[in-house]
Amino acid sequence: MLFHSTLRKELSRSFGATLVVLATIVLTMLLIRSLGMAARGSVASADVLLIIGYSVLGQLPTLLALSLFIAIVSCLSRMYRDSEMVIWFSSGRGLLYFLAPIFRFAWPILVTVTLLSLLVWPWSNQQVQDLRDRYDRRGDLDRVVPGQFQESAGGTRVFFVDKQSVAGMLGKNVFISSSEKSKEAVTSARSGRIEVINDDRFLLLQNGQRLESVPGQPDIRVSEFVDYGTNMSASAQDDQDEVLVRFKSTLTLLRQPTRVHLGELAWRIGLALAAMNFVVIAVAVSSVNPRSGRSTNLAFALFAFIFYYNLLNLGQSWIGAGQISFARYMVTVHLGALLLGLLWLYKRHVNWTLRGALRASFESPVRVGGDRQVGRP
Repeated sequence: MLFHSTLRKELSRSFGATLVVLATIVLTMLLIRSLGMAARGSVASADVLLIIGYSVLGQLPTLLALSLFIAIVSCLSRMYRDSEMVIWFSSGRGLLYFLAPIFRFAWPILVTVTLLSLLVWPWSNQQVQDLRDRYDRRGDLDRVVPGQFQESAGGTRVFFVDKQSVAGMLGKNVFISSSEKSKEAVTSARSGRIEVINDDRFLLLQNGQRLESVPGQPDIRVSEFVDYGTNMSASAQDDQDEVLVRFKSTLTLLRQPTRVHLGELAWRIGLALAAMNFVVIAVAVSSVNPRSGRSTNLAFALFAFIFYYNLLNLGQSWIGAGQISFARYMVTVHLGALLLGLLWLYKRHVNWTLRGALRASFESPVRVGGDRQVGRP
């Protein structure tokens, strides 16, 4: 009981601290990326916090798996360095006995990783994409901010309004640069207003000038106007692009087992299986020599995590391209990783080394002519 409670308490402290540090790093990276998207006009500035929240939910399975892995490695490595392992080993607790309390601590985290990867991951991706699509579907005039150059949804127009009324229907010193049908045009006007005619939104400009040119030709057509109107309604986008596979629910992937769907399904299920295998691998790689550097085995453990995680991404591409089947990949990678981790753990448990095995073979008794001779010590 003392063995289990002591190990679980230390694992809890290490896991919490690691999760806070990793979450802070991920939040900072997502904040920078989201602000960059807002600056480019890909998303609305008001939706930045929502995008960060949904993105964190999508990255949470990987964060939990990595935090659990680092917590186990750092906790057991400290016990090796402080010679606590010697006490537990001398009391009859081998390295294999550490699996039971560690899995008892880790099973809620493993269940959470499974639910997040199968259910929350596609939902969070879909929410982020919906926010971006909603912003892209807005009319070009809704994007205009006084005092700022703003690009239209299709990237064919650039707007600038010096001043704007409270209702947003009237502007002063309007500037529009457009490129459509192999023709470039620059329109400026002292004022402009928005009017709705037959469910279409028109921008009516007063007292302005329009310059038209064709790329590659020196001629420029200049015209002045008192009133000028242009249709600014949002273009119909009823025909949506094919929904990316990472937005689809796990149930949809199971009902439509195409190669691309199976690749995404292998990634989601593989993340849950990898989190379980990481527990076994962490116990196996945590053995450290107290005389060596403290960060050596932790760096090796992180390298093992990165290698395994990249196998998940490669497997998704391989299955989608038809280079390997779903069942063969799952058995080869995840079952192979589990067996390798268990063999490595058993090797640590019995303290088996190649040098020790060779020495034992040379020191074994040898029979010559019926007489028993003992090998040289």
